[in-house]
Order: sequence, then C-alpha cells, then structure tokens
Amino acid sequence: MTCDRKHPPTDSLSYQQKRVELPRGTLDLSYRLSGEHSYQLDDLLGFAQRINPKRAFLFVSKVLGRHIPVSPQIMRQAFSHLAHTVPDNLPEPIVVVGMAETAVGLSAGVHQALQERYPNALLLNSTRHAQQQASLLTTFSEDHSHASTHLIYQSDEPHIQAQLMASKTLIMVDDEASTGNTCVNVVSALREAGLTELEQVHLVTLVDWSLGQADNDDHIALRLEGIAFERHHLMAGDWQWTDAPDPQPITMPSVDTTDTGSQPLLATGNWGRQPTLDSTEGFAHFLARFKQAYQRARGIDVVSDPFIKDSGTTDNAQSTRILVLGSNEFVWLPFLLAEWIEQQALMTSQSRAQVSFSALTRSPIALGGAIDAVLSFQDNYGLGMTNFVYNVIPEQWDIIVLCVETPTESVDALWHNLDNVIVVSP
Repeated sequence: MTCDRKHPPTDSLSYQQKRVELPRGTLDLSYRLSGEHSYQLDDLLGFAQRINPKRAFLFVSKVLGRHIPVSPQIMRQAFSHLAHTVPDNLPEPIVVVGMAETAVGLSAGVHQALQERYPNALLLNSTRHAQQQASLLTTFSEDHSHASTHLIYQSDEPHIQAQLMASKTLIMVDDEASTGNTCVNVVSALREAGLTELEQVHLVTLVDWSLGQADNDDHIALRLEGIAFERHHLMAGDWQWTDAPDPQPITMPSVDTTDTGSQPLLATGNWGRQPTLDSTEGFAHFLARFKQAYQRARGIDVVSDPFIKDSGTTDNAQSTRILVLGSNEFVWLPFLLAEWIEQQALMTSQSRAQVSFSALTRSPIALGGAIDAVLSFQDNYGLGMTNFVYNVIPEQWDIIVLCVETPTESVDALWHNLDNVIVVSP
C-alpha cells in the first residue's frame, strides 16, 4: 500500500473533509472554499479513475465543459469568477497562458474577462498539434499528464511578438494545480526563449491542491528566482491518495504525440495557438458555417426554427436538449457557438431549449464515479488515435452539434451515422 501527499494542512480542523472510494484506491480530501463565491465542492468537482499509471484518479470539473456537459451560462460565470481572483494593478504587458488540452477554453474565457481591466493582455495557449504555418517559440513538459509534451508558438506579427517578449506578468490558467511544477516548467521555458522581463507569475486555477505543502511555494520561488509568485483559485485544499491492495494493472492508450496528422487543420482564426489580443476573430466565420450546416441538416434557418425558439407553449411540452461538442483543443469557438445558441433560445419566453457544452478528448478515463458513459472512436486529426466523449448518450439529445477544425469527412462514422448530429467544419 502506498500513499502520496503525506502532509495534510496543519489547521485541518478548519477544513471540510471528503473521502472518495475508487477502484484503484482511496482519495482523502481536505478543502476550503473561496469566501467570494457560493461554490460548494459538489458544484465544482466529481471524481473518476484515470487510465494512467502516473496518477490513478481524476478531478472531474463540473464547470469546465470538458468531461461533463454543462450550460454555457455556468461556464461563463466560472470564467468571470476566476478572472476576478486576479489582482488589480499588475505590471504590464500581461500574457495569459492556457494549458492544452483541458484548459484552452478556460484560459480564453478568463482572458476575455480580464480584458475588462487589462484590455491589452495577450492570450497564448500551449498546443499538442504542430502548426505548419507558425514558428515554434518553445516546448515544455507536463510531467503527470497522459500527454506530457506541449508546444508554444510565437506570433508572426512583429508588434504582437515584441509585446509578448516584453511581458512583465504571466498569468497561467489551468483547471487544477498541485505542486506547481508545470507552472515552473512553463515559466522556465519561456524565460529561456527570451521572456526575460517577467516580474510576476500568477497561477490561476479552478482548484488548487497545494495546501499542506508549506515549503512548496518557497521551493517555487527559488526555482523562479527574481519573480514574485502567487496562486488564485475558487477552491483550495489538499489530497492524499492510498492505493487499493493489489490493484489491477492498466494499459494506457498511446496519446502522447505532437505529430501532424493526415487531416489538415483548417483556418479558424487565432484563438490562442499564437499570441493574440482578440480570441474571437474566427467566430463570425464559424457561426456562418454552423448556420449553413444547420439549414442543410434541418431544412430551416436556425434563427427561425421553432425547435429552438419555441418547443411548445403548454406546461407539458418537452424541453429540446441541444449539445454542442468541441473537439480536443478546438473548444473556444464551439463554446461561443453554444453560448450564441443558448442566447437565441432565451430570446423568447416560450423557449424550452436546454443547451449544454462538452468536448471530445484524447484523455482516457475509466467508467465509474463522475463518468457514467463513454464513447470511443477514431480521432478526426488523422493521428490514428482513439478519442473519447464522456457522459454523453447520443439518443438522449435532440440535436448534437459536433464542431471540428478539420474537414467534415475526417469525423468518425460513429457520428455521421447518428441522425441527430450536425457536423460543423470551417
């Protein structure tokens, strides 16, 4: 029997406790919630078992729109709340860095909210998809991940690249953090690539599990010499994992690649794979493509479709369930589309449409806990890799809008064979 994280918070009596039993072991949590917002643990997280020998469990976010379908309104609220944990009066220029693949939508949402206070802040996401028309800035490793190698690209616009290289504040956005090692890896890689003016680093996460590691941030400060380091989050705590006796061995699918697949990445604008001030520049085109695909599939314009606008005027009318799916890292424009559809549905008091957002992923997770259903299929990038979608039973949705950044024909036949699926491609 083995245990991780041997040092619970010293003032643990002020923390709430939770024990989670999973097939490969037991997860004991000590946590406290941010006083600024009304989130409870069950609002933010579920728990599941990873198919990964590096870490046997997974914190499954209920506000991220990645493994659990969630309303765009709830996602937008989380983006705003998380952005408001970031202090005022930070030294500029500022760059917001998001982590592929899980947090690229979260980082874009936080960046957009932060621009209310810092309108010139840049967004720059890591990626695992090689960009043929862009110049690589640096790489780094996320040690505990199922796919550890990340790529970071530079801008081909001289004034944007100059602003990036002059950055004084780096805001790293991720869904959760523990040791902060990944943040250090990112900052170290960027400093070596020329970002030598950094004065502050802010690690911004939905949940931070560093409590109980009293010397951890001191260690980070030593590794980030000359840079002030702070953490911001909606919930903080500590975890301790205990292996089950004789757990069954697992085999993780091969998903750690940054190779170029056989399918082309089509033009979707720049939503952060290169430094950008405006993460929404490709949305107008993608929205137009959605409207075209919707009209072809349903024979009617989405704006006037009574299926969206008015699903019935009686108390017994059934709600129309609409699911928008992003794909892997391509989630920000699909989220904006889901938000647009939700707003269309809300424009009439008679609407009974319920819109949710989730995404396809390369992350392998076992059934159980927060994972009630899993579909597996071939990836649409032509990498020969298995992809997954979780907690989605297709027949339970009236309309599924599957958004990809590759050609329509790249999508697995599983999706094309479903009558309620509309595939949207640039």
